[in-house]
Amino acid sequence: MKPILFYCYDAYCGWCYGFSNVIKQIAVENPQLQIDVLSGGMVLPETHTHISVTAGYILNAYKTVEDHTGVKFGTDYLWHIQHSDLSDWYPNSEKPAIALCIFKEIYPEKQVEFAGDLQNALYQDGRDLTDDEAYRHLLEKYSIQPESFYEKLRSEQYKEQAYYEFSLVKQLQVTGFPCVLLQLGESKFHLLSKGYTSYSAIQERLASVLSTLT
Repeated sequence: MKPILFYCYDAYCGWCYGFSNVIKQIAVENPQLQIDVLSGGMVLPETHTHISVTAGYILNAYKTVEDHTGVKFGTDYLWHIQHSDLSDWYPNSEKPAIALCIFKEIYPEKQVEFAGDLQNALYQDGRDLTDDEAYRHLLEKYSIQPESFYEKLRSEQYKEQAYYEFSLVKQLQVTGFPCVLLQLGESKFHLLSKGYTSYSAIQERLASVLSTLT
C-alpha cells in the first residue's frame, strides 16, 4: 500500500498551533505522500465548561509555546484568556472536527492547510470555534457554498465522522498532540513525532523510514 502520513491534532491544542508551520512544510517537501489530518477530540466536556476553568493554565502555557515554536497568539484570543471572567467561551472540539470532515470531503489535498486555518481562526483572530459564524470567512477563502456547508455542519452524518476520527486516534494509541505517524502497511506504523518536534527532526526520520522502501 502507498504510505500514509497521519497528523493527529486538535483545533484547541496550542502546541498543534505551534506545529502548524512544521506540518505544512512536511506536506510541501513530500508531495508524494498522502497526508490525513485526524481530529483527536481533546476537549469534549460532558457538560459545558467555561474558559475560566483552563484560563489560568493557558495564561502561562501560551508563552512557552511561543518561545519554543515562534508562533504568536493574537490579542483577540488572549483577551478571552486574560479576561476569562468576561468571556462567553465554552471550548469544545466537536464543531471544528465536524468542519474538518466536511472540508476533507471537498478538498482532501488541502486538509493540512485547512487545519492550520482553523487554528489561526482561534489563536490569531480570537474566533469562537463553537460558533457557526467562525467558519464563514473560510468558506469564502475556499469558495465553499455556505448553505451546503452549514447543513452538513448540523447533520448527524458528519458528526458521526468526527467521532469516528476521535475513536481512530485512540485506536492508534495517541495520547498527546500533535502526533505524526507513518503507515506503511495494514498494521505497520512508525511514530515520527509525539509532541512538538522540529521540521528537520521529522524530515530526517521520515526520509530514513521511506528509504527502506526503495
